Amino acid sequence: MPAPLSVNSDHNLVHDWLGPQFARLHPLLQALHLQGGLLSGPVDIVFGKGLAGLVGRRLAAKLGVPTDLAPHTLAVHIRPGGDGLHWDRCFDGKHWFRSLFVPRGHWPSGYWIEQSGAIGLQLGVEVIEGGWHWQTRAVRLGRLSLPRWCLPRTRARKRIVDGRYQFSVAISVPLFGVVLAYSGLLKADTLPASL
Repeated sequence: MPAPLSVNSDHNLVHDWLGPQFARLHPLLQALHLQGGLLSGPVDIVFGKGLAGLVGRRLAAKLGVPTDLAPHTLAVHIRPGGDGLHWDRCFDGKHWFRSLFVPRGHWPSGYWIEQSGAIGLQLGVEVIEGGWHWQTRAVRLGRLSLPRWCLPRTRARKRIVDGRYQFSVAISVPLFGVVLAYSGLLKADTLPASL
């Protein structure tokens, strides 16, 4: 397993991990990953139909995602730290979903480990038209690696649209299809002075 990258005052985890690909990110995404930031705005939450919806609601409850279809807001605080890239998501000011992203190796063969509670995702990255697209490579539940045939599939991306941060996350499970999806168009509460 590749060693995690470390942070020092002269480098940034995302910049160092992506290497030349970093320049392909939209400038607002570059700034967000270099300096961190706070994003907020409305979010749409969708669950699968029937049994897939029940699975999706159970998963949402474990992740801190609201389980009803009422209008919701999301605030995301992204900050680089010595142990990785922290993403603290808060739905409606009360439902928290925190995760830590730790890079391993370097792009393109390297990956990120997103750790949230007992769940660990191994994620590859592609930069497409200035946006960031995650690709699930492996899933761990505690120390147990899930076999590929039963891996949940996560489609997650972020990109800039009209100066705002558009994101979407969709989680599908074999035999059920999409069980949970959420998306939104968020604004930065304070943009970096250099932009």
